[in-house]
Amino acid sequence: MTTTPDLVLWVVLPYACLAVFVVGHYWRYRYDKFGWTTLSSQLYESRLLRWGSPLFHFGILAVLLGHVMGLGIPKSWTEAVGISEGVYHVLAVGVGAVAGFCTLVGMAILIYRRRTVGPVFSATTRMDKVMYLALAVVILLGIANTVGGNIIDHYDYREGLSVWFRGIFRLDPHPEIMAGAPFTFQAHAVTAFLLFALWPFTRLVHVFSAPIGYLWRPYVPYRSREDRLGQRRGGRGWERVGENRRR
Repeated sequence: MTTTPDLVLWVVLPYACLAVFVVGHYWRYRYDKFGWTTLSSQLYESRLLRWGSPLFHFGILAVLLGHVMGLGIPKSWTEAVGISEGVYHVLAVGVGAVAGFCTLVGMAILIYRRRTVGPVFSATTRMDKVMYLALAVVILLGIANTVGGNIIDHYDYREGLSVWFRGIFRLDPHPEIMAGAPFTFQAHAVTAFLLFALWPFTRLVHVFSAPIGYLWRPYVPYRSREDRLGQRRGGRGWERVGENRRR
């Protein structure tokens, strides 16, 4: 039997967060185009950024692809193409743990950099701090589910959480499925959707920024001058020193 708290957590909350995610991005792009940026701080410090940024971005990309495969693709589809449950399980735990660890280390470096480098810390907003906190909670819970949930508790999220997740986008959610999931998976799902609601109001909007306009923007014309840049003609009535010497 589905209770009212289950309906709120596993039906109302996801749709509310997704609505804020979509409408919030439209509002942000419509009224805050100049704020649609990562607010790059590379000029202030580059050594830590050179290590932390690739670890975080490539790690989070691998995590995202893993979620797309684990949540969006049914188990029957992967088995139909020859990927057994055992092989999938090994790949999910191994690759997922490495990707989550890289993401966590990269984010730790970025947070340390933001806290210890004066100009970077001065450019940090309250929403940046909230964003980092939300990301850290989601990532830590995800790692706990990858290692603990799959190895210790042996919870098959592809038969549970994944079915609920796909049902949300088919407008056929099953809250009773999530009501019986382990607590860490429930917490991970709730915090992830709250992060979606927070997304449009943080620098995370830059994920959807791509230089597509470069494909059809007009060419920038360049015209050469007779003299090279930095040279000036001599004044009238004067001869250049080099010319005088050659005579």
